[in-house]
Amino acid sequence: MRDPDRFLLKRGKRWYYQRRVPGQFSHLDQRRFAKVSLKTDSLEIARLRRDHLAEADDEYWMALAIELAEDNANGPTVRAALEHRYKAAISRAMAYGFSYKPAEPLAESRSIAELMERIKTLEAQSGADGDPKRADSEALLGGAPNPAATIPVSEAFELYVSKIAFDDQYNKSEAQRRSWEKTKRTSINYFIEQMGDLPLSEITRDKALEYRDWWVERMQPQDGARKPVAPNTANRHIGNMRSLLQRYYKHIGETDFEDPFRDFYFSGKTEAKRASFTDDWVRSRILVPGLFDGLRLELRVLIYLLIETGARLSELVNLQTEDIRLNAKVPHIAIRPEQNRELKTEDSRREIPLVGVAEIAMRSCPEGFPYYYDKSTLVSANLMKAFRQRKLLPSSDHVIYSFRHSFEDRMLEGGLDYGLRCALMGHKNNRPEYGQGGSLEYRRSELLKIAHPFDASCFS
Repeated sequence: MRDPDRFLLKRGKRWYYQRRVPGQFSHLDQRRFAKVSLKTDSLEIARLRRDHLAEADDEYWMALAIELAEDNANGPTVRAALEHRYKAAISRAMAYGFSYKPAEPLAESRSIAELMERIKTLEAQSGADGDPKRADSEALLGGAPNPAATIPVSEAFELYVSKIAFDDQYNKSEAQRRSWEKTKRTSINYFIEQMGDLPLSEITRDKALEYRDWWVERMQPQDGARKPVAPNTANRHIGNMRSLLQRYYKHIGETDFEDPFRDFYFSGKTEAKRASFTDDWVRSRILVPGLFDGLRLELRVLIYLLIETGARLSELVNLQTEDIRLNAKVPHIAIRPEQNRELKTEDSRREIPLVGVAEIAMRSCPEGFPYYYDKSTLVSANLMKAFRQRKLLPSSDHVIYSFRHSFEDRMLEGGLDYGLRCALMGHKNNRPEYGQGGSLEYRRSELLKIAHPFDASCFS
């Protein structure tokens, strides 16, 4: 484990930060040692100030190294150096007991006493020749250039995807990661198209209000020219811009960032059409023997699983062999996350008994659907094509996802308990939880009450 008192040196009752300049940076920093009085006899406070100074030195040395690199004319490289310098200034200011403030706001501050105190601290950290070190000067007098003043929205987003939001993507599959990025990028592109590829520091409250007004206009009916944007859609796109700004400023160490999009939220509701297949339609038009002859086996199996499990297509497509438990006392499938693929929500983790045509169909693909793994979009497109060719969509509002709505409607109309319905659908149960939604035997007995009758030759 790392020494908790590394870089700490005690002289009398006072603690000092003392650290040898690493060899790889010795040509950039002429000091043999970085030594600073921590102005305390408390070990706890000394450790805290030491941490800030150690972080500041790490960032400062990285900035110097990047600035002297041969490719320092490259825009992203220069901005990387600025980020390190800015982070170093923030950490160093905190170590000296101040919050970092840019030079102009600091000069305009009414607190002359604070400014004098900063100057006094700077003088105390000066070298033997009385010349303040650049790092201390930038930290205490706000001289570090803010990287947000030069990085445009487009470049900040690329950094967001590749580095800042790395943890958001960690457990996603490749398809999930692409979908995540596509959604975010759409939001960023909307902003750039309307407001320009602005440096982040230029996205002021006035700019944010102007952008909000543009969304307000898009939410208004336009004489049939286009469908009005739903409030939730506008909220999502504005929220993605807010997230980019918040995460970037946090990335560079900015602690007092004021969100220009603060309090922007449209509370209006949109009456969304929720199409589902009726029981009669499923039984008379879809559960017809021979109807899907010629369709790839995996696609046929997925159709019948969708009908009798209510699972999301992405959940079924990505079932692993160990998730398909046909030899269990109650044959069932287990919906659970994987190391490289996450579920939509934590409540999506569940076990669903296989009843009716679903059990027979699943036995035809006992190892799952490796050909279509992580390709739910492709499966959806293929199934939509098959359903259109066979005229199996009652309206333009019906899609493959409508089977999930149908399953939920059947459970409701069949009188199944609310908690059981939530458990089978993978929804959050708003009631107090006292169990796990019942045993598999109980779940199967309830589902058999609503299972569609079918001809055994329907799947052969």
